[in-house]
Amino acid sequence: MATPDDAAAPAPREDFPRVLNTAMAAELLQVHVEHLRRLVREEKVPCHRFPGGREMRFIRDELLEWLKAQPGADQSTSTERARKRR
Repeated sequence: MATPDDAAAPAPREDFPRVLNTAMAAELLQVHVEHLRRLVREEKVPCHRFPGGREMRFIRDELLEWLKAQPGADQSTSTERARKRR
């Protein structure tokens, strides 16, 4: 049975279409368009190009899975790892 907390949880960005252009993908990831293009050039982010074309398209669910798989840098000052850096 769903709880009130479940109802308040946001959908996984389904307000974005399934296929995104570069500007929409950058907005989804909350990065600048040029940074996203650099990630594509470095083959660090999943991207699809039209044959013979320069246009890039991104699959929303692929981007979200890629984002989840990225290691987060621990910048907290309260963790054991941060205390060892001091």
